[in-house]
Amino acid sequence: MTSGYRWVVLLMCWAAFTMTSVDRSTWGPAAASVSDSLHVPLAALGVFATGYYLGYLVSNAGGGVLVDWLGARALLTASGVGAGLAMVLFGSATSVATGLALQGAVGLLAGVDFAAGVKMISVWFPAEQLGLASGVFLTATSLGTVIANAVVPSLILAADWHASYHLFGAVTVVIGLLCGVLVREPATSGTDAAPRPRELPDPRAVLANRDLLLLGLAGFGGLWGTYGFVTWSNTLMTKGSGIDPVSAGVVLVIFAGVAIGVKPLIGWVCDRLGLGLRMPIVVVLVYFAVVLVVFGRLHSYTQFLWVAPFLGIGAYAYSPLTAALTPLLSGRRSAGSAAGAVNAFWQLGSVLVPSVIGPVFASTGSFSLAFATLAAGPLLGALVGLFVHEPRPAAETRTPAPA
Repeated sequence: MTSGYRWVVLLMCWAAFTMTSVDRSTWGPAAASVSDSLHVPLAALGVFATGYYLGYLVSNAGGGVLVDWLGARALLTASGVGAGLAMVLFGSATSVATGLALQGAVGLLAGVDFAAGVKMISVWFPAEQLGLASGVFLTATSLGTVIANAVVPSLILAADWHASYHLFGAVTVVIGLLCGVLVREPATSGTDAAPRPRELPDPRAVLANRDLLLLGLAGFGGLWGTYGFVTWSNTLMTKGSGIDPVSAGVVLVIFAGVAIGVKPLIGWVCDRLGLGLRMPIVVVLVYFAVVLVVFGRLHSYTQFLWVAPFLGIGAYAYSPLTAALTPLLSGRRSAGSAAGAVNAFWQLGSVLVPSVIGPVFASTGSFSLAFATLAAGPLLGALVGLFVHEPRPAAETRTPAPA
C-alpha cells in the first residue's frame, strides 16, 4: 500500500458517493414542482422515490458481487457516468411513465457506488482507521442532502426543476470519469486485501452470515427513518405546517449539515476509545426514534430550526458505524459483496417508506402520525442490533497501519 494515496482513493470514492447522494436528494425539494409539471397527485408522489430506491436496491444486491469480481474502479466509473446521464434525461421528462422509468434507472446505475467505496476503504485502510474512513465516506449522504436542499429550491425559482436535474447529472458524469482516471486498485497480493477481479465471488457465504443479515435489518430500520424524512419532510412541512418551500429547505440543510461533522467524529471516537460498533449503533437508533417523535409534534418554523440539528445527529450518526462493521463481519475479500447485499437490505426501508408515508398523511392529515410512522423504523433497528455479534479486531488478519 502507498500510505498517502489511500486518502486520494477515499476522496474520489467520497466525491462519487456525494454526487449520487445529491441526485437522490434532489427529489425532495423538487417533488412539488414535478407534481405540478407532470400532474401527479400528492398521495402518488412517493412512487417516484420508490422507483428510484427499487432500482438502487437491485443494483446493491448484485453490484457488490460485481465490485469484488471486476474491481471497484470500473464500477465507480460506470456508476457515475450512467447515473449522471439518467439524471439529465429525467430533467427532460414530460410524462409520468418516462419519469418513473428514469428514476428507476438513476437508482439502478447509482446503487453500486456504496459497495465500491466500502471495498476500497476496506483494502486501503487498516482496521484501526475504518471508523474514521467510513465516517468521512458516509458524510456524502448528508452533504448530498445539504447541497440539494440549498440549491434546488432557489434554482427552481430562478429557472425550473428541469435545470436541477440537468446540472447535477452533468457533474455526476464528470466525477465518474475522474474516478476512472485517478482511482486504482491496491497492488498488494497474498493477503485477504488482495483484489481478485477475475474470480467471480460466491455470494452464499455472505447470505449465510447471520450477523450480516441482522445488521441488514438494523440498517433497514435506520434508513426507514432517514430517507423517509429526507423524501417527505419538505412536503410534510409545507402541506402540514404551512412552511414555505425555501424555509423547509433551510431546515433540511441544518438537519443534514450537522451530520457532516458528526459522522467522522463518531467514527474517530469509536476507533480511539475502543467502544466497538454494535452498542453505539443501538444507542444512536433509539435516540433517532425519540427525536423523530418530538419533531412530529412541532408546529412552527422556529421550532423546526432548533430541533433539526439534533434530528440530523440521529439520522446519520449510525451509518458510518454500520458501514465499518460490515467488512469486519464479512472479511475484506468479500467486502464488496457484503456491502452490496447488506445495503440492499438497508435500502428496503428507503423503497417502502415513501409509499407508506404518503397515504398515511393524505388519509389522516396528521403531521405527528406521519413522523411516528417514521420513528417505528429506527426503533425496530435498535432492537435487532442488540443481537448482532461483533467480532474482536484480532479475529481477522490485518495489514499494519501505514505510516
